[in-house]
Amino acid sequence: MSRVYMENMKDRYREWVLFKRVLVYLKPYAQWVALAIFLLLGVSLFNLAGPYLTKVVIDDYIKVSDLEGLDVVAGLYLAVLIASFVFQFCQSYLMQYIGQKVMFDLRSKVFAHLHRMSFSYFDKNPIGKMITRVVNDVEVLNEMLTSGLILIFSDLFTLAGIFAVMLYLDWRLTLVVCTVFPLLALGTRLYRVRARDALRKNRAHVTELNSYLEENLSGIDTVQCFNREKINHENFKSINLDRLKEDLRTVRYNALYMPSIDLFSSLAVGMVFWYGGGRFVQDEIQLGVLVAFIQYLQKFFEPVRDLAEKFNIIQTAMASSERIFELLDTPEQIPDQVPPNPDVKIKGEVDFERVWFAYDDENFILKDISFSLSEGESLAIVGATGSGKSTLVNALCRFYDIQKGDIRFDGKSIKDINKYDLRRQVALVQQDVFLFSGNIADNIRLGNQQMGQEEIESISQAVSSHNFISSLPFKYEQELTEGGVGISSGQRQLISFARALASNPRILVLDEATSSVDPETESQIQSGIEELTRGRTSIIIAHRMSTLMHADKILVLKQGEILEFGPRKELLIQKGVFYKICQSQLQGLPTDHTGE
Repeated sequence: MSRVYMENMKDRYREWVLFKRVLVYLKPYAQWVALAIFLLLGVSLFNLAGPYLTKVVIDDYIKVSDLEGLDVVAGLYLAVLIASFVFQFCQSYLMQYIGQKVMFDLRSKVFAHLHRMSFSYFDKNPIGKMITRVVNDVEVLNEMLTSGLILIFSDLFTLAGIFAVMLYLDWRLTLVVCTVFPLLALGTRLYRVRARDALRKNRAHVTELNSYLEENLSGIDTVQCFNREKINHENFKSINLDRLKEDLRTVRYNALYMPSIDLFSSLAVGMVFWYGGGRFVQDEIQLGVLVAFIQYLQKFFEPVRDLAEKFNIIQTAMASSERIFELLDTPEQIPDQVPPNPDVKIKGEVDFERVWFAYDDENFILKDISFSLSEGESLAIVGATGSGKSTLVNALCRFYDIQKGDIRFDGKSIKDINKYDLRRQVALVQQDVFLFSGNIADNIRLGNQQMGQEEIESISQAVSSHNFISSLPFKYEQELTEGGVGISSGQRQLISFARALASNPRILVLDEATSSVDPETESQIQSGIEELTRGRTSIIIAHRMSTLMHADKILVLKQGEILEFGPRKELLIQKGVFYKICQSQLQGLPTDHTGE
């Protein structure tokens, strides 16, 4: 339980609260649920009719040799069977339909909520955990809705109906049978408490298993490169063993409880034989009543057994719903104070005013950062690894909220601008480019279906990506797997430039976009950068002279603090830290990018 992926086992919601919240998702389909319950009621009534017709046949027709009446009852029995089949078919189809619709709605809501969460949420929660929420846990809820929650009505209808009919047939025999019920209730309670704990822990182990699997498959190249296969396999076996233990614990409880129901059922039938048989010998009860009673008892314990199985489904679903609602109840760390407004336009003026930021609210990465950029100016940020360069970019795009100070665009606080309005006017090109599965054209337009093929090609030509795309077998329709596997890192970078330009941003951010490419590809990328930055405010994190020499202003960071800031030419004249960085690169000497 102490492993990094293991979830907190503490109860966070009461069961009735979870039930109430799950039922909310049935509200849009209330009329269909009502129809399904009506059909279930019909099925229960038809199930009750069989034993009663048996009693009528024995006492009213077979006993008096009335063959004509026997034909009528046989025909009625056949009609009941056909009607029960029709009702069951309609009810089953309807419940599956409702379950699929609810699952679609809930999965869409969870997916949308995840996309509203900030980066800090994903820093603390593994991706495998999120996949479990969207896929596995929602699927378990669907199983509860289709095979558990609503079908409980059928079992309850059946139990109530059977008990009422037994009272009607012979109340004294019914009271004798009731002596078994306290034992049944005690066994059910003991099973319920233990099975719930095992099922909840099982769902937690499923999450842990998915998280570890996702991590290992995503990093399979590192696993194999460092010969971690056996070690990781042992770790996986350990996690898998924990889940196996909980599965076996659930199986053990089922193996004890299910036969106990059969035991109680046999005990109740035995009491009917003992007490009812004695009364039949004394002519105090009819044979048909005794036979019907035994049939009703057998039918009575069937829904009890079904309720136990449905309880497993419901308890598993409660564990899943607990985690789903925990996710949905997690507030956005960066809530919008203003609604989106498509008319909001950013010119490109950027001001950092005494900005402080820490990922964990204690260790500040950015310390009292202040600088200004005018519309259309370019800024190059340099500094050693860990100096806060990428963190500054994250704050600019409002992936995280700063703790102190303010960031302003055109004089307006970043918190007074809707995140959507801000990010649609800021384009970010990162060192590690992520391309989606699909063709190249779709990766450039990113859902903007109004962008035609000619416009896409024009943009690609502007950033020097058209030539290599045209050399591919299917050109812009070339399919890419997730991450852009199959093309080089430089080619992925050029596609990311085209994607950035396609959004027509007012502010462009390049986060070490040329650090991992060869000189020939860099020359292509540099021409792309020149086109991207033309007429736009741009912030570039870079170390290479080819990029630094085109920036209007330079910002030198060290351990989250500003060492130097100003126009590039002025900093070169001052012969300070930036000057030493340039001299080191020109002479081919190693440098820590702070001039030391």
